[in-house]
Amino acid sequence: MSRATCPRRRGRASVSWMTHPLDDPQIEVTTEQTAAALADGSAQVVDVREDYERDAGHIAGTRHIELERLASQAQTIDRERTVIFACHLGSRSLMAAQAFRRAGYDAWSMAGGLERWAQEGRGLQPKDGHVADH
Repeated sequence: MSRATCPRRRGRASVSWMTHPLDDPQIEVTTEQTAAALADGSAQVVDVREDYERDAGHIAGTRHIELERLASQAQTIDRERTVIFACHLGSRSLMAAQAFRRAGYDAWSMAGGLERWAQEGRGLQPKDGHVADH
């Protein structure tokens, strides 16, 4: 659905929008795309989970800024580079990506979060890391 025909943008909420307020596949990237961006340095990846979640297991090469501190740390995120946000399942990262897009960043959310990353057999740090419940 194009942005011009999206019910959200016409000022009238549809039932699906009210049921799934964060659903926005237009700004989501896959775990594969995130892994490739980390490998080639084409994007900065920011983990927006809480400290205990990050400590349990995280994606190597990502930066950690808890969602509640993200607004106050926005100036530390390079506006000239793509930013991909990641969280447990993808909801918090999608909120972050939406907010940063409104602020002019090339921002994306990793669909499925670290849960999907781990399910696909992608590694976490530390070596025995796991995805903590939220």
